Amino acid sequence: TRIGIANEVFDAGSIGHTMSWWAPQTRWFSSNERISIAGVPLQTLDQNKATREEYLRYLRCVVEQFKLNVRTRHKVVDVDGQAGQFRLQIEASGGSHTRFASAIVLAIGGTDRARELHVPGEQLPHVDGYLRELHGYHGRNVLVVGGRNSAVEAALRLHHVGARVTLCHRGESLPEKSIKYWLMPEMKALLKSGRIQGHFQTQVTRITSHDVTLQHASGQTTTVPVDDVLTLIGYEQDKTLFEACGVQLEGPMRKPVFDEATMQTNVPGIYTAGTATAGTQSSSYKTFLENCHVHVDRIASDLACQATNDRLARPADQRDAIDHSLEQMISMQPES
Repeated sequence: TRIGIANEVFDAGSIGHTMSWWAPQTRWFSSNERISIAGVPLQTLDQNKATREEYLRYLRCVVEQFKLNVRTRHKVVDVDGQAGQFRLQIEASGGSHTRFASAIVLAIGGTDRARELHVPGEQLPHVDGYLRELHGYHGRNVLVVGGRNSAVEAALRLHHVGARVTLCHRGESLPEKSIKYWLMPEMKALLKSGRIQGHFQTQVTRITSHDVTLQHASGQTTTVPVDDVLTLIGYEQDKTLFEACGVQLEGPMRKPVFDEATMQTNVPGIYTAGTATAGTQSSSYKTFLENCHVHVDRIASDLACQATNDRLARPADQRDAIDHSLEQMISMQPES
């Protein structure tokens, strides 16, 4: 928008959809200045790290401030064509329709669906890969499966709303260096006192409507009564759009192949940005919002160069018209 390139943003969900499934009042691990975008400061009421609600509000304000053309609940289901004349098939509540674009940026993230345990009973209705509104867990027996930030934070918050919490982790202990520093002291104390039950070097082998069978590394099994099971063991990327576009995927995480300097994939005219560039990340995330800001500048720079080359190739009268339009835009919004 700032460099004068017409654009549309299609989002299968709402603005900041990935955060919409975070539990209410979940705080970012990153500091506010590291997750602010477009030069717009992110201020919170208590000067603390932003909550889910604060950041979603911030994103809405950025969209409004820059009058971005964002179309929510518009899912791109297919792409064909080539650079300069891509055709996108889009599904929305009003039906399917087609859009055309000269270039495409796939900023689709990497946490589209929860990982599965692949055990009997995992599809039962009380098993969930996401922590929901916490009030609903009061007084219930909740098994949390996992041992990193999502699982530890969920276990603590569930304990504080009155749930009876059991934590199951396949590791020998919690990986302290990978967990938010402010969570570990309390978590260790609650595990030591038994107020949160901990099962380590243990994996789920079966889930029923009323209990879960856990198997220890020694081979010993334990049955834990449950009302709810939260499988907070990570998330996977949906590769559908990459595959539809013909983007090459590589490595165990099946991340897209792209040029680091321009963010353009092996398909001319198709770029990728954000956490989408890392594919399905393992439990130790290396690519996240705060180290992806540079992607935007690289893509914008490459598109601007292409636009300049295209402009110089046009007849003089067309170039003059474009230049005049750009001058008008700058005079109206000089900070651009």
